[in-house]
Parts: sequence; structure tokens; C-alpha cells
Amino acid sequence: MVEEKKKKTAKQRPPRRSWLRRFGSVVKWMFILGILGCLFAGGAVAGYVTSIVKDDPVRPEELIQQQVGLNAITGFAYFSDGQPIGQLRTEEDRRLIEFNDIPQLVIDAVLAIEDNNFYNHKGVDFSGTLRAVKQKVLNESTQTGGSTLTQQLARRVFLNLDRTEDRKVKEILLSLRLERFLSKQEILTAYLNKVPFGNGSNGYNVFGIKAAAKGIFGINDLEKLNVAQAAYLAGLPQLPSKYSAFNGVGEFNETAFGRAMDRQRLVLRRMLEENKITTSQYDEALLFDIKGSLAPHTKKAYATFPYLMMETERKASEILLKLKEENAASNTASTSNSAQLLEEARQQLMTGGYRVYTTIDKKVYSAMHTISEDSSNFTKDSKARGKEQTAGIMINNKTGAILGMIEGRDFNIEQMNYATQMIRQPGSTMKPIAAYLPALDAGLIQPAGILDDAPIVMKDGGKGYHIPKNANNRYQGLVTARYALNKSLNLPALKLFNDKVGIEKAWTFSKKLGITTIQDNDYNAQTGVIGGLRYGVSVEELTNAYSSIGNQGAFNDAYMIDKIVDYQGKIVYQHKVNPEQVFSKQTAYLMTDMLRTVITDGTATTVKRNYKHFKEVPIVGKTGSTQNYGDVWFMGYSPDVTLGIWVGYKEQVNTLQGDTQKRQAQTLWAKVMNTVIDKRPELFTTKEFAQPEGIVKATVSAYSGKKPSKLTDRFTTDLFNAKFVPKESDDGISNARYITYNGVNYIPLEGTPEDFLKEKIVVKREKPIQELVKELLAAFPAMKSHESLSYYMPQDAKTDYPSEVDPRVDDGNGPSAPGEVIVSYSTGKAVVTFTPSGSPDVVGYRLYRSLNGGSFQKQAVLSAGESTVFKPGTPAGANATFYVAAVDVAGHETASGSVGGGIKPTPEPTPTPEQTPEAEPTPDAGIIPDSTEDPGMIIIQPPAVDDSTPSGGTNAAGGNSGGNATGNTGGKPAGNGSRNTTGKPSGSTSGNAGGTTSTNAAGNTGR
Repeated sequence: MVEEKKKKTAKQRPPRRSWLRRFGSVVKWMFILGILGCLFAGGAVAGYVTSIVKDDPVRPEELIQQQVGLNAITGFAYFSDGQPIGQLRTEEDRRLIEFNDIPQLVIDAVLAIEDNNFYNHKGVDFSGTLRAVKQKVLNESTQTGGSTLTQQLARRVFLNLDRTEDRKVKEILLSLRLERFLSKQEILTAYLNKVPFGNGSNGYNVFGIKAAAKGIFGINDLEKLNVAQAAYLAGLPQLPSKYSAFNGVGEFNETAFGRAMDRQRLVLRRMLEENKITTSQYDEALLFDIKGSLAPHTKKAYATFPYLMMETERKASEILLKLKEENAASNTASTSNSAQLLEEARQQLMTGGYRVYTTIDKKVYSAMHTISEDSSNFTKDSKARGKEQTAGIMINNKTGAILGMIEGRDFNIEQMNYATQMIRQPGSTMKPIAAYLPALDAGLIQPAGILDDAPIVMKDGGKGYHIPKNANNRYQGLVTARYALNKSLNLPALKLFNDKVGIEKAWTFSKKLGITTIQDNDYNAQTGVIGGLRYGVSVEELTNAYSSIGNQGAFNDAYMIDKIVDYQGKIVYQHKVNPEQVFSKQTAYLMTDMLRTVITDGTATTVKRNYKHFKEVPIVGKTGSTQNYGDVWFMGYSPDVTLGIWVGYKEQVNTLQGDTQKRQAQTLWAKVMNTVIDKRPELFTTKEFAQPEGIVKATVSAYSGKKPSKLTDRFTTDLFNAKFVPKESDDGISNARYITYNGVNYIPLEGTPEDFLKEKIVVKREKPIQELVKELLAAFPAMKSHESLSYYMPQDAKTDYPSEVDPRVDDGNGPSAPGEVIVSYSTGKAVVTFTPSGSPDVVGYRLYRSLNGGSFQKQAVLSAGESTVFKPGTPAGANATFYVAAVDVAGHETASGSVGGGIKPTPEPTPTPEQTPEAEPTPDAGIIPDSTEDPGMIIIQPPAVDDSTPSGGTNAAGGNSGGNATGNTGGKPAGNGSRNTTGKPSGSTSGNAGGTTSTNAAGNTGR
């Protein structure tokens, strides 16, 4: 049974398989497992790739085309003649080129070293990638790189430049997509426009083959590149920073240049291998002197013309922003993002390939900077105040084009443009703009018009008062408008500004001349016309305003950007000259003629002394300074150009000191004009200021500026706008009988002694001196400090028409006696001094003289408050004795307690009389001078005889008027209060005895 079972079991076993069948089975399972492995690996790779690109968008064709075609292009600025100033501020130099402008030589060199299979692959060259891997692993000497041009373009346009595996995957996928939507020409052109080539000879990073050829070899036309140069450029993009022959400031780098030459030889070898050049070309290229063909080192424009480039950038950005707003048909941008919008416009300018053409004349600009960059033209730097700064602008009168600028002295110290961005107080340079011009144009004043240089009392904003002063610390009274401007008197300008023109109209007028810095609270600034503004003005705007006068009243807004052209050559902006006639040609001519005499007869003496071209180029101008000389200005113009100069320190609190600094603006103005005329004489073609129709010359009263009357004895002849020649007769003078007290004329009280009264022609001012005195006395208590009342009295106050009654009242008693009488001699003539009486009702003092002991005779009178010095003219040789008597309003007289007599002194030499400044000829009485007199000259007739002078006041006792006089000792009568028996007037009392003794001498008496 057992054996049967064994047999049965043995029969049931399957037959053994052959080894072949077993091998086939293994292969089958390996194949299955392989497929499964591939599927698994593929899935893993797909998952990995998906994880990498899951956040990377699938870019549509339109976006790819747009991004690849988007290029940052370098912009450039140009002088007015088309010469380049330099490229706009950026660290990159980018210049676009079209495919048709790329030479085949350049293409062959680039493809030979970067992608020799470019035209055959679809974005990725797997054989090239494997070759690059092999070269890398085996560390072979030739390293060709595995990325195609398409991959490099994809990386530069869409990805960052970090070397990561993730980036490589994205790069490959993007390259495949780029090849679907872009042609090979488009890819190659985009690559050659975007790839970096290192630094150029000026230090800029050059991007693109065109910028590289220009920056490295100084070649604009790529067709002019030879094989050696093309190979050199083609080798740079692999490691531009390592191969750059120039550093960041354009200096030559020998080590980097050596590496670049090794790379160039590799490119040449690859070109030979690819049959792109022949053996002879290869050998010739190896021998070519690449170093010698490198572009010379040049500074960046921002190093050569830093101020100008910055200003060009600023103004052009503002224009682009304005164009953008106009195109959007909306100006609703809020101030909160205005700075952001302007920055966006600036970035657009920097990267948009714009060409900005300025109005700057290179010769003018350079001439101006030769002055500002010469330290010998300035005072030494101060540790406390810093560097003396200056700013200037020259403008073409006809167009408003800015021809040149001085923006500051050192860009490394101060980057702000002092000429266009700084706002400072204008001082007296604002007078023509806000006072004289509007007044002339409205017929409120003419050059011969009369203004009162007398004080005005102004509220200082609090409870106190302010009394403006002139720079010369005096008030001259009635003067012509021309004279007031010549001498830059403050009070006449203030009165025009506040009273005749009015602040509101003055500022409205100024705004029409381009002054944009006027603030709301400036409409309350009574001193705004002499520089009391909230902020001030810029040099550009003030110069621009003056240029309108030189342009016969037509205002052109100053501009520096003539046109802007985009990278395609399309003009996107063109400035249009659009003059506006703000004031008449007649007003402009009269203002010009007044500013002419500022130089010839006024405050601009430094310009008059230093300007060298009066015969060829006529000029006019106006000086200006602020309080304590924190700023000094000179605004001047010729018929063709206007030049404004400012000098000061960065901080206005740091003031200019000494006569040299105070006149520095005039000095620099003359130097700049002299230099510019020498360098660019063709800018100054107009030889005179054209006189328009309607200008006439007339003679008027120097009291009122009106037609002379029978009483008129002072005249002035000047130019007039024919429309405003006065037709009314002189009402500025009148005959009057008055008494003078403290330099002011009053209506006399009844009983006032006749010898203190005057009767002659007096001036009838708009504001009588008596009224001014009341205002001053009322203001003094509220002022922290002020001068004496006499300080504020105009020089011609004594000629004022009396409108108030003499304020002194008789106290019923005789006045107290004058004090000590002292006689001295000056230039051989007696000078009698005394101490005034203390009585408040004294009207004046009488001087009495005795010769040779004879009776005392009245010699002269002085009104109270005038002086305490008599100059009777008595010669030193006369035996004379003097005393002084005080007289009150009722006629009571009290003699001095002492008499004075002279002992003959040693004669003093009589000095040669100095010529009186500005002496004027005196015509015959009653004859109106011919109209050929110089404009503005005041003609004075001989004064009439003053009939009020007492007879005998200059004669010696006994009626002697001259000849020899002898005498013995004479004395003062003895006793106090005794009757005077020696000729002293009755009713007077003497003081203590003890008189002086006169010496015996022979001599001539005189007045």
C-alpha cells in the first residue's frame, strides 16, 4: 500500500521546465518591472516638475511677446546745438538694435560660443546639455555651457538669475514655450538687446551688443567691428563682471582684460571650428591689438555735468507726468501720491530711451561755470558759515529759453540746484516787479513823478509798530521816482506798493510775470515789495520776470526742455513759445531807462566799474539785498538776454560781511556777462533798446510832477508815456508864512516875533510833516526801540507847508536864559555856541554882537530845535563880543548870563571847497529849462531874497559893512539886572558880571 501510494504521488508531479523557459520568464518579469519602474519614475519626475511649476503661471503668447519686446533703453540729454550732455541717470547703458542691423559676423561669433545648434533645436539642446555636463564632470579646459540662447533669454526675461535646479526646470519649459511663439530672429535679437557685457569705458554697465560696442570700443555702427572685436564681445556675456576690462568708474582693469582675451581666443577657435572664419582671418584676429582699440576713459555725465543732468532729469520727468495726465484727460491725482507719480515718470524717463533736447548753450554754460568754479572769485570758506554760494540763470528775452545756469559751486557739497529750487527773499529786486512796473503801466507814476521819501508807521503784527528805514539811514523827502529807484529808497517803493498800486494788484501783476511763490499771507505783508515775503522767490522766476521788461512787456515762461523724442524717434513733446503782453511797450521802455540810471547814477556802481562792453552791448539792472545782507542780488539785462545772480550762504542766517561780499552779486554778474559776450558774441546782436512810439520828454515841477506854475522854482525833465503826460498845474507848492519848531513848520501864534517867521514857497505834501509827527509820537510808546524824532524827519521837512498851529503856549513868564556862550574860530570866522533855554515856550534865539565896545546889534536868529550854533561870519581880527538871548512865543526875551569874545587865534588854512555831490546847473530865474536836459535832473532857480531877515543883522555898529575897525577893551555892563547902556536892547536883563575882553585888531568884517 505504501509503495502504491508513493508511485501514485510520483506520477502526479509536473514535468521540470527547461532553462530557456525560465530565462524567458525572468525577462518578462524584468520588462514588466521596468515598465512599472519607468511609469513610477515618470510619475515621480512629473510630480516633481509639477511641484516646481505649480505656482508658475502658464504665460500666454501675448504676454510672452510683450515681455520679450520690453526693453529698458538708455536715454540721453543734449545741448541746444545737438551735442550730447550725456546719458540720463542710471547705472546701465542700454541701446536697442533691430535684427537687420546686426552683422552676420556678430551673430556667428555669438552662436559659435553660446549655441552652435541654435537654428536646429526647439529651445533645448540635449546633446549640448550632455556635452556641458561631461565637460563639467571631467573638468575639461573647454567649457561651452549647456543653456541655449532661448534658455538664457527665458531666464533673463521671466526668471531670476539664481543657479538652482528649480530654475533650470522652469527655464527648459519656458524655452520650449518661447520657441512656439517667437521666431529664431526674434529670439536672437531679444537676446542681443538684453544680455550684459560688463562695464563700458565710462563705468556704466552695458547691456546689449550695441551699447557694448559703443561703451567698450567707442563704435556706434556694428558693421565697423572686426573679427577680433566681435569675438571679444561675444565672449563677455558668460561672466561679464569677470571679463570686464573697465571697472565701475571706467578705469582699465588689466587682470580682467587678460581673462577676457583668453575668452576671446576661445571664441575665435570655436568660430574656426564652425567654419565661420577662415584660418587667415583667425590668425589676423589673434594679432589684432584689442587693448589699443578700447574706448578712451570718459567720465559719466553726472560727474561732468552733475547739476545740469539732475535738472534735465527733473524737468523732463515733470513734462512726462503732465503729458500722462493730459492723455488720461484727468488731473485728479491727489497730493498724497504726487511724489509717487513723479517718481514713476522719472523711471519712465530713465528706462524709456528718451532723448531730451535742452535749451542750454554749451559755451554759455561753460563760461558761467568758469566763473563759479574759480575759487579766487569768492571769499574763503568760513568754519562758522560754510562756503559762499552763488546761483545764476541767463534767459533769452525773445523766447524764454534758459541759455545757461550756475546751480551752485560744488555738487559734492550741495546737490540742490540753487538757481531753480532755492527760495530766498528778493530784497529790493522786487521793487521794479511789484511796485514800479504796475504803477508805470497804470499811469500812477512816471520817471519824473514825485514820491515822498518820508517815514511810514506800520503795525508789526502785534500791538507794536515798525518804521521801515532806508539803507542810507536817512529820509530825503520829495524825490523823483527815477531817483528813488536809482538809490533804491525803500519808502517810495513801499508807498507805491501799499497805497498807489495796492498789495492785491501788485501780487496779481507779479504772478503774471511768473512769480509763483506768493503765499496767501503775503497779501498782508506790507513790506513784501522790499523782500518781506513768507518764503521769497527763486532765481529762475525772478530772472524770468525781469526778462519780460527786456522783451518789451511780453512775458515768456522760462523753459529748459525744448523737445523730448522717444526711442522710435517720435517727438512726444515740443515746447511752444507763447508770449503774453503783460504790460505795454511804453512801460517796458520807461522801466528800462530807469534801470539804466541805476547803473550810471545809482547803486550799481560795481557793475558800472567792472562791465567792459558798454559800447557794444547796452545793459540795465537792479541791485538787491536783504536784512543784514543775508542775500545779495543783481538782476540785469541787455536787449537780448537777462542774467540774474544771487550770492549768499546755504543758511540765510549766515550773512555776507564786508564791502566785497555785499557787492559780490554785482561783481559776479559783470564777470559772467563779460565772459559770455566774449565767448558767444552772436547772442548779442541788438545794439540798443528800441524806443516805441508814444514816448515823449517833458519838464515838470519837481514838487508835484505836474505842469509848472508861476510859483514853481524847481523842475525836472524826463521821459513820459505820452498817455500820462500831466495836464494839471503844479499844486505841490504854495506861499506861506510860518514858524519852524524842531524842524517842522507850523502856523504861528498871534504875537510870535516877526524875526522868527518865514514867508516863502513851501511844499504841500500828501501827508504833512505835522501829521507824520503825530503818528510817530503815538507809535513810540508801543515800540521796543526807536530812534529820536529828529531821525525820522525828512531832509526837506523845513520846506513843508504848515497845517497845524504852533503847539507851544505862552506861560506868561520870560524864558529862562540860554547857558554859557562860547566863541571859537573856524577857518578864520567866528563860531558862537550856547546852551539852550529850558523853557518850553521858547521860539528861538537871537545873537547880538558888539564891535570895539560899541552897542550890541542883532546878528542872526535860530528857531528852537534847529541848532545851538551861530556862524555870524565875523572875522577873527574883529574886536567882537557876543551874547545870546532866548525869545518865547509872546516875544519875551531873556539874555544869556555870559558874553563871549574872541582872542585872536592863529589863523587856520582855509581848505579848498569840495565839489557838492550831484551839483546841478542853475538857469536864469523864471526860465523853464530846455527839454534837452538829462532825464531826472532837478533844476533849481536862484532862491528869492528872504524879506523877513532883519536889517542890519550883518553890519557892525555904526553901519560899517567892511573896512578897518579899531577899538579898545570893551566890557559887559556892570551889575545884575542893570540897564544896558552900551547898546544892549532895552528890556533885556544881564546875568552875572565878569565878561570877556575883546582884543584890539584890525580886519574886515563879513557875514
